[in-house]
Amino acid sequence: MTRTPTRERLFDAAIELIAERGFAAASVDRIAERAGVAKGTVYYNFGSKNALFTALLEFGVERFGAALRDAADGLPPLDALSAVVRAELVFIGEHEPFARLLLAETWRSGGDWAQAARLIRERAIGAVGDVVRSAVDAGDLRADLDVDTAASAVFGMVLMVALDWRTLQPERPLDEVHATLMDLLRGRIAT
Repeated sequence: MTRTPTRERLFDAAIELIAERGFAAASVDRIAERAGVAKGTVYYNFGSKNALFTALLEFGVERFGAALRDAADGLPPLDALSAVVRAELVFIGEHEPFARLLLAETWRSGGDWAQAARLIRERAIGAVGDVVRSAVDAGDLRADLDVDTAASAVFGMVLMVALDWRTLQPERPLDEVHATLMDLLRGRIAT
């Protein structure tokens, strides 16, 4: 998909409104108004509000997954796990409305929502899973560890902690939050 300044504004406006009000209350009129464009521009670029949501979710999850994979690239398994946890904290700190959107809207039942959850599992949680699997294979994590469940747990734990940190404890340093998360992980899944 080609990215244009208009699409960027529409994505930003939609993410902010959905994070603030929920998907149902984020009307095409409000999205267009927030983006500073005519309502028809939303339809011209995406066809519908659902198509806009799908496109912005795909774009955001791709970026999220790439950030996690890039953080782990070339590192030994346990260092990669630490880097992925840090990268998730940083990404959520930089894209907090998107993280709220993921949490609030993605795990609804049926339709596009199920596809969105599968995309998150494949791209973002999958990146965590690859690192966890590598650490298990290297003997750094327990051999009996359920990698898929562990990857979901790590991803979800970091997501919730990051939102709590950004919302309720923004004065806490990133390094402190990261160190606490890594202490929890080491104590539960290490060999």
